[in-house]
Order: sequence, then structure tokens, then C-alpha cells
Amino acid sequence: MPYLAVVDGNAGGWRVDQEALKEAIPDRRADVGIRSEHHSELRPLAWEFETTNGPGEAYLHVEGTCLYMDIWEAGAIRLAVLFRKLTPTRLDLAFCDEGYTFDVRLPFETTESELATW
Repeated sequence: MPYLAVVDGNAGGWRVDQEALKEAIPDRRADVGIRSEHHSELRPLAWEFETTNGPGEAYLHVEGTCLYMDIWEAGAIRLAVLFRKLTPTRLDLAFCDEGYTFDVRLPFETTESELATW
């Protein structure tokens, strides 16, 4: 199921540091492959995952304020918490599914276990 970690509201010109994101994701997952070539206007940076549940993908939207994740829930939770750590505390970050059937606000210090219980 696709998930999003997205800045809710005006980001005031902020965008995630792509280099910090490129370094952080592989540090958390040994089975990740980065496709950092500019292969799409909307997807300037993408990752491919091989997990025990099958393949997955994540990509950073061109605006730098949304991480799209087509991966199992546990993987999406890990990536959403990581994205939150790279997002300034002044900005609201939401974790939701692609259809917005749920929408969870992520305070700055949110942990993976906390997010998994919401």
C-alpha cells in the first residue's frame, strides 16, 4: 500500500536536504538501492527496496516536502520517522496512506513504535 510523509501546509521555502536523505536511508536499510539520476521531473530521487515481504520503492517529490513510499507498513513507518527527523520542528508533518483514509501528525520526537500504534 502506498504511504506518504508530507509537510502539512506551507513549508516556507524549506525542502529536505537530498544529500542527508541519501545518506540516512541506506544507513537504516542494507538492502536498499539508490537511483539518484534525474529520471523524472516529479521523482528526482528514488530508492528501491528488497524486503522479506517483496520489493518496494520510495521517492522524494520534486518539491522536497513529500516522501512517497510504496512499501509495507513497517518500512513506511521507518522512513516516515526518518523523514520527520530531517524536517524542521516548526513544520507539521503528516503520515498518511495514498487515499488519505488515515492521517497521523508526527511530532518531532515520534518513534517507530509510537507511530505503529496510532
